[in-house]
Amino acid sequence: MNNNTEEHTMDHQRRRVMKGALAVTAAAAAGMPMIGRAATTYKYGGSTWLGHYSAYIAIKTGIFTKLGLDIQWQSFGTSSERLGAVMAGQIDLAGSGIVAALALMANGAKQFQVIATPNNYGKVEGLLVRNDVNSIADLKGKKIGVTFASSAHVLLLDLLKQAKMVPGTDVTIINMPAANLPTAYQAKQIDAVAVWTPAFNRIRAMPETKVLADDTAFSLYKQYSVMPGPDVLLTTTKLGNENPDVVKKFLQGIFEANTMLSKAPDEATRILVPLTQLSPAEQLETVKQVDWYTLDQQKSLLVSPGSFVTGMQKLADMLVDLKQIDRAPPVKDWVQGSYL
Repeated sequence: MNNNTEEHTMDHQRRRVMKGALAVTAAAAAGMPMIGRAATTYKYGGSTWLGHYSAYIAIKTGIFTKLGLDIQWQSFGTSSERLGAVMAGQIDLAGSGIVAALALMANGAKQFQVIATPNNYGKVEGLLVRNDVNSIADLKGKKIGVTFASSAHVLLLDLLKQAKMVPGTDVTIINMPAANLPTAYQAKQIDAVAVWTPAFNRIRAMPETKVLADDTAFSLYKQYSVMPGPDVLLTTTKLGNENPDVVKKFLQGIFEANTMLSKAPDEATRILVPLTQLSPAEQLETVKQVDWYTLDQQKSLLVSPGSFVTGMQKLADMLVDLKQIDRAPPVKDWVQGSYL
């Protein structure tokens, strides 16, 4: 743990999490220089999370190149940092968990558009505990590590609420980057972890450890098949307005890569292992556990009837109830289905 570790003790501290995400993006937009680059080169912001697998594969296999796109990969540790780069114009396209995007929407930021959702996952993120913990109630008095302003954070808050447990009173929630959670858990600095792959896989493989709950235990998943932080793909509003054909070709490439993930998981695994550093067996298992959407499915999800957008609105309402954002934005105002 480091000096930036925060304990989740009161409601205003939880609200500060999303405001912190806004501060990251605001600082980026105000203080980072705009990067000059050739008009035919575009930057994609990603990470080792599975929401970026499609873009990574499309870059590494030349799918984008065949479509006439020069897309460069740039890694970021969190969705908040990635969105900061979008706001600053440092990257043109990105993947993000919806939680950080909703925080910006709630603040009225219009520098980005939601253009797709690449997948549906549920088994590769969750709450990991030691074997003596058999219920959420058993976590009373324990320390739980999680990355604030993330889907895992929202899942944890919801699970505690379902169990009628209060953060800061019944449990202590400690904020740290996902990459640091396996070490902290192994050193017994924390008793449980809410996290996503690849850290999820690494912790799950540790002795005397099990999955207490995954995203299928989330309240909105039970009612609406909505996960705590669905993946979305974004474009800057500037790129979308000035060169919509680039965004359309980008999405063509994404869903061509999704076909590989669905139909040729072994080939996809070979490409992904250098990115994630998972073992081939772990990587293949992760790929197979995810539902990789097709381009045709996007129209029903985002446009008509727009079930994904409805679900995101429900999630925004929940974030207000969990005191993570001050107000629920009209999510449909940020969704642009014309590129599909």
